[in-house]
Amino acid sequence: MSNQNDDKLDLLKQIATPAPAEAARQRALEAALLAFDAEQNAAGKAAQGNPLVQRLRSMFATAKGNWTMDTRLTYGLGTAAIALLLLPLGYQLYTSTAISPIGVPPVLRDADAPVMKPDAVAEKKEEATANGLAATETPGAQLSIAAADEAAPVAPATTNRAVAQPKLGVSAGIQSQDGVMAEYAPEAEAVGMPAPVDAMVMPTEPSGDEFTRFAESPLKIVKNEPVSTFSIDVDTASYAYVRRALTDGWVPEPDAVRIEELINYFSYAYPAPADATTPFEPTVSVYPTPWNGKTQIVQIGIKGYVPPVGEDKASNLVFLIDTSGSMDEPDKLPLLKRAFALLVDQLSANDTVSIVVYAGSAGVVLEPTRATEKAKILSALENLSAGGSTAGAEGIELAYRLAEQNKVADGVNRVILATDGDFNVGIDDPEDLKTYIKSKREGGVFLSVLGFGQGNLGDDTMQALAQNGNGNASYIDSFKEAQKVLVQDAGGTLETIAKDVKIQVEFNPAVVSEYRLIGYETRALNREDFNNDKVDAGEIGAGTTVTALYEITPVGSGAELNDPLRYESDAAVPAAEVGTEIGFLKMRYKLPDGDTSRLTELPIGKDLAVKELAQASEDARFAAAVAAFGQKLKGSNYGEMSWEAIRDLAQGARGSDENGYRAEFMQLIDMARVLVVPTVTSEVPDGGCVAADGMTGCPSE
Repeated sequence: MSNQNDDKLDLLKQIATPAPAEAARQRALEAALLAFDAEQNAAGKAAQGNPLVQRLRSMFATAKGNWTMDTRLTYGLGTAAIALLLLPLGYQLYTSTAISPIGVPPVLRDADAPVMKPDAVAEKKEEATANGLAATETPGAQLSIAAADEAAPVAPATTNRAVAQPKLGVSAGIQSQDGVMAEYAPEAEAVGMPAPVDAMVMPTEPSGDEFTRFAESPLKIVKNEPVSTFSIDVDTASYAYVRRALTDGWVPEPDAVRIEELINYFSYAYPAPADATTPFEPTVSVYPTPWNGKTQIVQIGIKGYVPPVGEDKASNLVFLIDTSGSMDEPDKLPLLKRAFALLVDQLSANDTVSIVVYAGSAGVVLEPTRATEKAKILSALENLSAGGSTAGAEGIELAYRLAEQNKVADGVNRVILATDGDFNVGIDDPEDLKTYIKSKREGGVFLSVLGFGQGNLGDDTMQALAQNGNGNASYIDSFKEAQKVLVQDAGGTLETIAKDVKIQVEFNPAVVSEYRLIGYETRALNREDFNNDKVDAGEIGAGTTVTALYEITPVGSGAELNDPLRYESDAAVPAAEVGTEIGFLKMRYKLPDGDTSRLTELPIGKDLAVKELAQASEDARFAAAVAAFGQKLKGSNYGEMSWEAIRDLAQGARGSDENGYRAEFMQLIDMARVLVVPTVTSEVPDGGCVAADGMTGCPSE
């Protein structure tokens, strides 16, 4: 009997495995879904019998009319049904899923590697085969073909960038391609994979979030371009977005990292002016660059006027809330309600609140209501629900109309737009929308924007609207961030003390050979814009601090990146003619209700410079650490520091840190250190070379 069974088993082994049938798979899937729905319906019914003294029973009527319990039969039939349903699904998954060989780690792509479509993968294999690189020839060829198999799938329609997967040899805690935690595998060296090197790869999350594209500010030669002009930026949205990405285990795309917003997220102890007639005063310091001992940092800081505690300026606030279907997520409308509730709790009897919503059609949910009627306001907020398409422009028109009808003299008149930034209908042309908002700011009604959620965040739209509306843009990723923006920094968010603030620095070519502005790429202005009062610039709120950093190369330091010109004299200027100034700072601003700018000037003396970084203030060192963090995170062409060095610099400059924001920054450094994965360039045993993307050959020597 045993021999007969063995013969039958051998015959079964010789039978070819049938090809998976799509129709069968579909039928099995539909049956499984029906069974699942039936099980869910059954689970929702009340159990039979007394639940306190009896166990669950399956009841059948016998011919005699008696009820009997047959639990074993029920379980047996259920198990068999589930097995029959899942067997074809499991087989289909087994035959259609690419499984990497045990012991050979997958080859992953660089952040900038193109997304390979299935047709492109097939063409890549055919090309490799045509060139004699069949998968059976060499280990190196196997690695190349495997790379084609491991190419990332096509991103969904809402995704605007490719998924950048971590590389081989990642640190513990890095998510690998198959979604599990991966470590560097010593077995990888058996196929020519070396240990990781100190370069960067960005494992970014697939996302439909949209950001303004910009190029990093370049290094400039003082003799050619001695003047630098830009608008201030008080927004903090970039820092909150970066924090959320790192906390969720992803490195944000480079355009999401605006270094000036990272720096300006934190408060600094700059001296504030005594009264509102002088809304701010500049503070300048000069100290050695942490990432380059031959260059220096010129730090320009300002702090806005802080109104007295007892001052109670009337506020006319209109909450313009996106209630479209895209807001129906826990981190969007529900968080939005809680955020606005925090703000309402801070308002006084002089303040009024109106609520306008937009979703398919705009409407007034709450007419202007005194802030003392908090229950009425909070009830209107709580009753909001998400659903419909987005008619953002129509909502904006209605909100501005309501704000203008209830405008308060010498007070705060502001529309606060809360949205995920997805404007599907309304004014289709973004330029027309900007023009409309510009016209309204001239009437004294300003705009602030609060962004929520991810996946379709229109950061670029929100930034443009806030800039044109004489307002600010914040990203609310948590209840804690809502508390910071709408409670702790409420004055800076709501009350503008100066508008159209511009900064211009002229560097002394006898002292400085090169310079670059760190950040502010989206706020750059032409030189002539500085004196043109028609050119818009950023606003500063009450108590807000703003920081700008320049990295400068002193003449004769040896740190110059540009070679001297052959046909132009670069002879050194006599010491007597050098002077005592590194440069000259000029700032222009308008008062909130003014149309003519005022000028502030300050020389940047050489005597401001300290010789050692340790001599710089805590605020200066911390700002430099944040700048270094931002540069490394976005893959800057300038300023290389290790994560450990950045952390040490920030740790030594934490100061009192009353609200714990600087301590939180330390955690972000630790997260980034783990997530920014080393690039691996691999040499295969036959002397060939396969780059980290698995497809691009290494450069020839």
